[in-house]
Amino acid sequence: MANEDQKDFNAMLRDNAGMPRIQIVTDAETIRRYGGERMFFAPPAAYDAIMKAVPRGKLLTVGAIREYLAAQNGADFTDPITAGIFVSIAAWASFQRAADETPYWRTLKAGGELNPKYPGGVEAQRERLEAEGHAVIRRGRTRIRYYVRDYEKALFDLRELRG
Repeated sequence: MANEDQKDFNAMLRDNAGMPRIQIVTDAETIRRYGGERMFFAPPAAYDAIMKAVPRGKLLTVGAIREYLAAQNGADFTDPITAGIFVSIAAWASFQRAADETPYWRTLKAGGELNPKYPGGVEAQRERLEAEGHAVIRRGRTRIRYYVRDYEKALFDLRELRG
C-alpha cells in the first residue's frame, strides 16, 4: 500500500462493500487452480477478528485464514487478492488505533514468510515475533526475504474458533 499515513484504515476495516458474498467462477483455469467454482469474499473485519484470536506464541498464515473462511461459508476458496489486501488493512488499522490491538505480526505469508507490507515492514514484524520467542531467518542473496524458522510447529489451530 502507499500513503498509509493519509488513509483511515479503521474506516476501511468497517467497510463491508457488499461482503460477505459468494461468486461463481466460470474460468476453467481458476477452477482448476483453486479447486472449485464457489469463491468467497469475506469483509475486512472477518480477517481482523481471526487475527485477533491468535494467542501469544502462536502463528497463522493468510492461507489458513482463507481456507477457514471458505470452509465456514460453504465455498471452495476465498479470493486471494482481497485476502492479502484485507490482512494488510487489519494490520494498519490496528497500528492506527490507540487500543484494541490486533496482533497482526503473528499472521504470516505462505511458507512462514514475514510481510513487508505491515507497519514498519519486516524489521518491525521480526522484532515483535522474536520478542514472543520465534526465530526469524533470512533467505536469498539478491531478493532477501525473512521467514519464521519452523513456523509450522507454532501454528494456531483455527478449529479452536468453532467452539
